[in-house]
Order: sequence, then C-alpha cells, then structure tokens
Amino acid sequence: MLRHTTSLLVSLALSAGAAFAQEETAALDSQYSDADGDLVADAPTEAGDLQDPGTLVFAYTPVEDPAIYEDIWEPFIAHLEEVTGKDVQFFAVQSNSAEVEAMRSGRLHIAGFSTGPTPFAVNLAGAVPFAIMGADDGQFGYKLQIYTQADSDIKEVPDLAGKRVAHTSPTSNSGNLAPRALFPDLGVVPDTDYEVVYSGSHDQSMLGVVAGDYDAAPVASEVVERMAERGLYDPAEVRIVWESDPFPTTSYAYAHDLTPELKEKIEQAFFSFDFAGTALGEEFSGVSKFIPITYKEQWKVIRQIQKANGVEYTPAGLAAE
Repeated sequence: MLRHTTSLLVSLALSAGAAFAQEETAALDSQYSDADGDLVADAPTEAGDLQDPGTLVFAYTPVEDPAIYEDIWEPFIAHLEEVTGKDVQFFAVQSNSAEVEAMRSGRLHIAGFSTGPTPFAVNLAGAVPFAIMGADDGQFGYKLQIYTQADSDIKEVPDLAGKRVAHTSPTSNSGNLAPRALFPDLGVVPDTDYEVVYSGSHDQSMLGVVAGDYDAAPVASEVVERMAERGLYDPAEVRIVWESDPFPTTSYAYAHDLTPELKEKIEQAFFSFDFAGTALGEEFSGVSKFIPITYKEQWKVIRQIQKANGVEYTPAGLAAE
C-alpha cells in the first residue's frame, strides 16, 4: 500500500471520507463517456474514431525549463520509438493549461502531467494515466514542504501569519490546493492569515525564497531536490519548516482514443525502460522504473483535496492556472 494513505492524509479525507469513495462518479467533459466506472474516458467504439498516428507527440510537465528536459528525455524517447515503431517528437509545453489543451485537441498523444493538473487532463482532455516513476520496491511519491530562509523567524506553520507566501499556481497540488486544504488544521488559513502570491512554478517559488522576495513557500520536494542537485540554489540558505506525508508524483498518460495495439506498445515501452545509466535516471534520483497505476486509486487523495477546494474540472477552472 502507498504511504500517503496514512496519518495526515487520512485526516485529509476532509469529512468527505467514505462518502466520497462511495459516491464518486466521473467528472468527464460531455464529449467523453465512462461506462466501466474507472473515472477515465472510454476508448471510442467506432474503429474510425481511433488514432494511430505516424508520429507520436510526447510532452513532460512544464514544472521547470522545458529545454533542459528535452535532452533528459532523449534516451526514453529513443526507446519509445524502438518499441512502438513510431517516430516520437518531444513537445515543450509552457504551462499546464497548454499541455491539457494540446491533448484535448488531438495534438498530444503521450504526456507527463503534474499531480494537480492530472484530473484536469483526465476530465477535459481524455487522458488515461497508466504509469508513475517509482523505486524498485514499488514506492513512489513526493512531499509538500514549506521552505523559508535559514535565518527566518518562521519556525512553525502558525508563524506564516502576516507573511508573504509564494504559492505556485491555482491548479497545483503541493503548490496551492494541498496547502489550502491542510494548513487551516495546522494553524493558518491562506489568503486570510497570510498573503498569497502566485509565483508561476515551484522553481520560481524556491528561488524567490532564496532571494528574499517571499518569506516562505510550499513546494514539491522532488522539484527542489533536483534544483539543488543542479546547483540552482544553496541548501544552506534555506530551511524546511514542515513537510507532509507523500503524494503521488507526475502521472504518465496516453490519449484515450489511441488504438488498443498502440496503447499496449506504449505501456510496454514505459514498463521495459531501464533508468540505469541514463540522463533520466540521473535527473530523477531515487527512482528506477515506471510503475503501473490507475487514476481511480492513486489520485483519490488528490481529488479529495481538490473537492475540498471547490475545484471544478472545466475550461474556466483550467484557465485559472
């Protein structure tokens, strides 16, 4: 079982708890259907509506500089081409909304979606999450961490009161939605007890804390760890105030309307890829393979957080990102 089902995240069932699990139905856009109850879009029933493109387009979540990740993903893309027999093009997206819209319009076939935007991709774009990066023992996830300057007077979460705090974007899980769901029980209410400033991304939040532009920031542990490894900031200049139990990290999904044969080859490529000795393996330390997941199970806690925040999976809700 996943570690994020324990303690704090269980309390995060937000009084919806068992009722949420029993009553939950798909929130899909009207162009999609969910006959089997797995909360993701069904494949088209007419063969003529299925896609089998000659070139597959792949995108990775725009958490950080897309240009860096095009090189990092190169060995995986070569493997994906070999297994599928297709050319694969890396698509550098500049925002979560642009990534979701690209799959919705049929221009994007495979993508890594950040934790918070994943439900938008599922419901607005027909994305079908099937994999996540994990360790050999099957564990995966990242933590929400609150960072401040090393010499800051912020020692505990209630000390955020009266401060200027960087959230990332409205749809971000660890950068906005989870803090809004969790922090009231820890002693502060965002926008009420402290000023929320949207930075645009986890790396901008972190760099803003280092520079003193923000007093603190809730960020994703996996992002700031990679930033530190690349020397983008000095860990000695910052300090962790609090961290959560693990959340699921980036989901990897394909478009719902790809042919069954192509979906099978894409999954085969992901689950047979060896991270060892590749740029991808070096960038994502602590993971060694792609692990099978389902949106219905692994994203349950994220949907609960978003429900508590009144999130609606609409184009308007995505545009707020």
